[in-house]
Amino acid sequence: MNVAYFDHAASSWPKPPEVLLAMQECMLHAAANPGRGSHQMAVKASRILFETRKQLAKLFKIKNPNDISFALNTTMALNQAILGFLKEGDHVICTSVEHNSVRRPLEYVKKTRGVQITYVQTNSKGELSLDKVKEAVTNRTSLMVCSHSSNLLGSILPVAELGELCKENGIKLLVDAAQSAGTLDIDVGKMGIHMLAFPGHKSLLGPQGTGGLYIEPELELEPLLFGGTGSQSEMIEQPNVRPDRYESGTQNTVGIAGLGEGVKFVLKETVAQIHGKEWAQTQQLMALLMEIEGVQLLGPDLGQNKTGIVTFTIHQTDSSEVAFILDQTFNIAVRAGYHCTPLAHEVAGTLERGAVRASIGYFTKDEEVDRLVAAVKEIAKHMKS
Repeated sequence: MNVAYFDHAASSWPKPPEVLLAMQECMLHAAANPGRGSHQMAVKASRILFETRKQLAKLFKIKNPNDISFALNTTMALNQAILGFLKEGDHVICTSVEHNSVRRPLEYVKKTRGVQITYVQTNSKGELSLDKVKEAVTNRTSLMVCSHSSNLLGSILPVAELGELCKENGIKLLVDAAQSAGTLDIDVGKMGIHMLAFPGHKSLLGPQGTGGLYIEPELELEPLLFGGTGSQSEMIEQPNVRPDRYESGTQNTVGIAGLGEGVKFVLKETVAQIHGKEWAQTQQLMALLMEIEGVQLLGPDLGQNKTGIVTFTIHQTDSSEVAFILDQTFNIAVRAGYHCTPLAHEVAGTLERGAVRASIGYFTKDEEVDRLVAAVKEIAKHMKS
């Protein structure tokens, strides 16, 4: 029996065939070092990076592709944004559903730079009150960090409204698009986003080891890494030109080649169609799980907009045990535990035993949803007895 894959919130699978082909073509014909030579293969490698930047700029409505710097993942991009921007004495606002890739670097600058942090509480479903955010603003607030969608609850936070609030108060907005890039519409200008951190390996359908950070043109960050950039090598200090300033070392050209094709696929299918399909299957899964005795769903209610994440518990059973049974007995892949977001588990009241997360992707089939429901029904029946 083939695996039924419900772990797209961690990494999407399978990838479009075009992604695999582009990576193979890159390894065969453009596997030189981009920006480190003028020979044909090096030039081809450089073109791959720039073409992918162009596709990402088109997707996120970014005017200059060079304002996008590549990173290994969203975590690296968020670290570049947070560590590169915050200074001693700053105050930052974030939410209570943030991932550890936001919380841990924030706690680091709190300890090392005296940065003050306010975690604005959402409700138990991951919904954020703008009034609470406004109350948290001080005259020292320089940055707001917001997850576009909770990786535990699937709730969608009001980024555009936060962008307007930030504009009114002279605050920079950093958005964690780990669960939204490729499945929710993002327009950095209209939404007032100053920095956007995104992964390549989730809904953008690229390989692992890819991602990036958009930095608005007027904003200067201290680089996270220093070293060779392939440009201005005679300089002692890191160059100021973008994207080189934030891209020290050899880039993951083969991965970025795959990412470029993943983004092209998203643009061709359209974000609206992708979100619509995933939302419909999410609603289907939620409705069926709600009929099973002992199953409790987390996050927004049925019918409300959310990303393709359905998180649940079964009776008082440890979530890891449920995920193990789904994998070993039914060949269904989910994620259990704390999902690198203990803050959100505190909000949801599941910090003691965690929860099971089933996340839907563009290639999820309706029959796989039915298969998951049947398996959960069987597990719940045995757990009750």
